[in-house]
Amino acid sequence: MITNPTPSPQAEPTKLSTKLPLDFYRRPDPVQIARDLLGKHLYTNIDGVLTGGRIVETEAYAHINDQACHSHLGRYTARTKVMYEAGGVAYVYLVYGRYALFNIITNEAGKADAVLIRGLEPLEGIPEMLLRRGTIKFQRNLTGGPGLLTQALGISTQHYGTDLTGDTIWLEDRQEIISEDLIVASARVGIDYAGLDAALPWRFRIKGSKWTSPAR
Repeated sequence: MITNPTPSPQAEPTKLSTKLPLDFYRRPDPVQIARDLLGKHLYTNIDGVLTGGRIVETEAYAHINDQACHSHLGRYTARTKVMYEAGGVAYVYLVYGRYALFNIITNEAGKADAVLIRGLEPLEGIPEMLLRRGTIKFQRNLTGGPGLLTQALGISTQHYGTDLTGDTIWLEDRQEIISEDLIVASARVGIDYAGLDAALPWRFRIKGSKWTSPAR
């Protein structure tokens, strides 16, 4: 039996919904984009099954002056090459050889910035999400973490480079505005190697959401 599979009232979708255009992603400031993505909706259509929800946690990564960014100092590898494309495509890579992390490439071509999606409030296709995650419990560890939400949404490394204005993975604007007093800014997670840049307050969460990843 699924426990409390009912989303919070504020997460109910409105009738006004538009797919985010490429111009949204191709702006020059990944930090602003990371903040603006809070309250937007992320959806996948994998094997004809629609799943998705409301973004409640993000992290920004900049190609300039950010040692945590995979493209720092112009690093170009088989893994990072998609980062140099124009914004609006998916950058999906594995950590610990197991978890796929879903990032959105931003900025113009050649300026390799990205935003990691860290937390999602599940709204659509919840039974399929539970099945993919191998659980019957409707709780934080369904989608409250970057490696968990990708599993729930069916996102894998095969979606590396996917156009985010297409029909496989896309984001929608449901006209929800998250006020500044509801945004928590803090240091990013798991980047101790980045020196002083590890302290940059580029992790953004919606205050009070139970679907963000655990604070560290």
